[in-house]
Amino acid sequence: MVSILLAEDDDSMRRFLKKALERAGHDVVDASQGDEALTELQLREFDLLLTDIVMPVMDGIELARRAAEIDSSMKIMFITGFAAVALNAQEQAPEDTTVLSKPFHLKDLVNEIDRVIAA
Repeated sequence: MVSILLAEDDDSMRRFLKKALERAGHDVVDASQGDEALTELQLREFDLLLTDIVMPVMDGIELARRAAEIDSSMKIMFITGFAAVALNAQEQAPEDTTVLSKPFHLKDLVNEIDRVIAA
């Protein structure tokens, strides 16, 4: 079972993704903002940070940078609905991160998570 920290500011999207990932057999802790996710990262270890890029208070790129400082072995995956943001994220994010653009099929998300974790 993969332990995932999900950071997504859209409430309905966060609930939907959490439920879908739990059905796929993953342990998911969710946060509605980057700063909340950072607190969770300081409390326990995760295999994967799955974060939206555009969020209030702390964006996903800053969250990813801080997460990499806390646990360099944790995998990081971004989800975003903005193509330009996705391209920018690849340049600014920690190495070995993955960007998945919204909308995506849940099967594709689960497959990509499996691929990232296996890498």
